[in-house]
Order: sequence, then structure tokens, then C-alpha cells
Amino acid sequence: MSDRHFDQLATRFAEKIYGGAKGAIRLAVLQADLIEALPDRPLRVLDIGAGLGHMSLWLAERGHHVTLAEPAEPMLEGARQRFAEAGQTATFIQAPWQELLGQLTEPYDLVLCHAVLEWLAEPHAILPVLHQLTKPGGWLSLAFYNRDALIYRNLLKGHFRKMRKNDMAGEKQSLTPQQPLDPRELAAQLEGLWQVESQSGVRVFHDYMPVEFQARAALQDLLEMELAHRRHPSFAGLGRYLHWICRPV
Repeated sequence: MSDRHFDQLATRFAEKIYGGAKGAIRLAVLQADLIEALPDRPLRVLDIGAGLGHMSLWLAERGHHVTLAEPAEPMLEGARQRFAEAGQTATFIQAPWQELLGQLTEPYDLVLCHAVLEWLAEPHAILPVLHQLTKPGGWLSLAFYNRDALIYRNLLKGHFRKMRKNDMAGEKQSLTPQQPLDPRELAAQLEGLWQVESQSGVRVFHDYMPVEFQARAALQDLLEMELAHRRHPSFAGLGRYLHWICRPV
């Protein structure tokens, strides 16, 4: 199995990931966590697997100096267009994570690694690289597809045959990640490199709502309730994604 890039799926990615309430909730939780964690001064930011640049643009608009690294040219071109339309500047690098240490000479105050690990053949291999790319005293914003939530959703749907086969991978051309992560295994892999300072669930209830309830719910209500419950001890671990703010050890 190899790392998954999105050269042929940029438009579909944009529609599915950011085209509705799911994307709005994801951005709202990530942004709320970063506002809480980061100092009020310009930072040098590296966004690994930056996609279409949604988070990077938000950070650039807040005065940070952003570098976007993305292996898929159609995604990076979409990010360039997004920045141009917003009148913002950034550095754009078309490269997979394996090539970044050879191209970047100084570590960054903040490294974003959002929805990347679950598409990698060997997710743990990127962790030492993230550490080298982050300044001492800096921050790593790590968001990943939560295996626990995928299991729970399959249980609710009665997919017991799939559960018995322990087959959690998405289909080859689907946008269900190929490597959902067990948060306990990931926490063990972070030891010695990172201290996890905050943990939030992303979409802790939205994706479990019946479709008719999703359709009726006002987006503002969804955002309010997701933000209010993103760190609830009973609900945070059910987030379809988990967002961890980490500091280098």
C-alpha cells in the first residue's frame, strides 16, 4: 500500500469535505482550538498536506506567514487561486512529506498536519519528521480520522460482518480514509516526541444524527453544540476526527 494523493479528486474532495455542514464543523473546531492555544503574534506556519488551503488561508488572514506543502498539483492550484482571490500571499510547495526536510531549512512555530496520517501507508513514519520541522517551544496541530468513531458508526448501522472481518479501510476511490487511526496507538507513538496539551472531537454527534434531523438543523445550532461538546469526557472520543494540539518534548 502506498500513500494516497488527490490528483484526480480535487473537485470531489472540495464538495465532499468542505461543501456542507461537515466541513463547517471541522473548520470551526480546528479554528477554536488554535485560537485558544496560540499566542497573539505572527507565526511561521507550515501546513503539510494543505489541500485546498482552507486552514492556511484562515491563518494568513490572521497575520501569520504560511507555507503550504501539498503533493497533488490540482489541490495546490486550487489553494493558489483561493489565496489570490482573498488577496493573501503564501509560499506554495508541491511535495510529499518525505521531501520536506530536504527543501526546508528552518523549523516552524506551528506545523499543521490535518487529515494526513490516515492516508499514509506508514502513518507513524511521519512523526519524527513533524518533530524536526517544529521549533522547540512550537506547536503541532494534529487532526486524524478516528478509528473508534468508525467502529461505532458501523455498529450503529449493523455492519457486523464487516466488524468481524475487522475491515475498516475505505474503498480505493472513496473518500473514506484507508488507515483510520487508533488514538491509543497514536498516543503511544507520540511518546518521547510530543506532549499532547489539548484534545477535541470533531463532529462528536452530527454524523450520528438521522439524516432528516441533519437536514432540519440550523448550521449555527450545529456549530454551537459541536463546539460546546468537543471536549466532553463522554463525547469527545466519538468525534469522527480527533484534533490534538501538541508541544515538542
